[in-house]
Amino acid sequence: MMHSLASKLTLAFLLVGLTGAVLVAVFIRQRTRREFDQFILDQNQQALVSNLTEYYQANGSWNGLNNVFRPGREEPFPKPEAGTRWETRRSLFTVADANGTIVLAGGLEHLGQTISQSDLKKGVPLEVDDKTVGWLLFTPALDRFRPGTPEGNFLNSVNQATIFSALGAAGIALILGGILAYTLTRSLREMTAATQLLAKGELGHQVKVRSKDELGVLADSFNQMSAALARSNDLRRRMTADIAHDLRTPLSVILGYTEGLSDGKLQASAETFSVMHIEALHLSRLIDDLKILALADAGELPLARQRIAPDVLLRRASDAHRVEADRQRIGIRITVPSGLPDVEVDVERMAQILGNLMGNALRYTPPRGEITLSAERTGGGVRLRVSDNGAGIPAEDLPYIFGRSFRGDKARRQEEGETGLGLAIAKSLVEAQGGKISVESAVGEGTTFTIELPASS
Repeated sequence: MMHSLASKLTLAFLLVGLTGAVLVAVFIRQRTRREFDQFILDQNQQALVSNLTEYYQANGSWNGLNNVFRPGREEPFPKPEAGTRWETRRSLFTVADANGTIVLAGGLEHLGQTISQSDLKKGVPLEVDDKTVGWLLFTPALDRFRPGTPEGNFLNSVNQATIFSALGAAGIALILGGILAYTLTRSLREMTAATQLLAKGELGHQVKVRSKDELGVLADSFNQMSAALARSNDLRRRMTADIAHDLRTPLSVILGYTEGLSDGKLQASAETFSVMHIEALHLSRLIDDLKILALADAGELPLARQRIAPDVLLRRASDAHRVEADRQRIGIRITVPSGLPDVEVDVERMAQILGNLMGNALRYTPPRGEITLSAERTGGGVRLRVSDNGAGIPAEDLPYIFGRSFRGDKARRQEEGETGLGLAIAKSLVEAQGGKISVESAVGEGTTFTIELPASS
């Protein structure tokens, strides 16, 4: 599939490999020609100038020079001796007399052809007795590196080696690119299949974390998300079942009483209407709690913020539950240092939060126990605590204590008309006001709820 990520990555690796090989080939070719050209010039120039000037001194002219240099021999420019010929590659250079007429043709030039003065200045002057008698011009590299010349054959060998190297590099890039692309996309394919399973409702599916790089972090994040979705879905189902049970119980009571009154099996009395009223109040509380949670989840919970001192919040919560605490013979102690900054909160919502926490503390603190309300300054705000020395919460329940419809003591909460949403509401209300809530507890020692709120600006 040419549009797959693996194909695109493989093609990208191949293009990178080819581009690099081509660039290397071009650079090697140009560098080789330039360096080889300079090598020939440096190696031959001094010997040629010396031999040519000696030839002119010996003969008094350039006549016969074309017959002295013979092509096809590889010995380097010997000194002229009587009756010998100079053996060299005459295609490498051209010799012209003082007037620019070619007396020894090299490259593409011809004998008798005249070279312009501007071109002569590019050559090396040949001087005898301080008089310029001729010019030595090296053949341009384009002509020296023609096919069939030794230089051209050398360059052709270099080019062939470079091409084969480029093809080899491209092949290796293709193989390694394919392997790497498959390895990189394997985790993505697994996560794609896992997301499709999630879309079909199979929550909690996990993928294998194969590395510690970005793909490994992505796979780990996916696993955490999948597990969180599964837990959330499980909690939602449990909450729906609990709410349905909570709704069914008072409705069953109310329906039973109304049917009995309608059939004449029950006589209307204050006690009958009182029971029906209590069950209706329980339904009303449950509906109100669900509404608060829905608004908080949607970020639409109305808040009437105002500045207030932390000790005022704690004393208000203490006063609201003082009578019940005295009835249960439970003491309430407030510990607030001076100089705490004010907080900007919805006072009524905070009363509801602290009321829920105080209600839990009173419910699980034995007679002659104590509830402590305290406050302290933090780096950027205030920390409120509600502590008791009651029964405590089992460690296995602590991660779910703020879950909706969580029931640590299910039977007791139903008997007392609890909805099981108090702590979930407290968490939502605290977070809606920019704070955080946490819990610490030990069985048999007590529980401490901590609320952290930002200081008022």
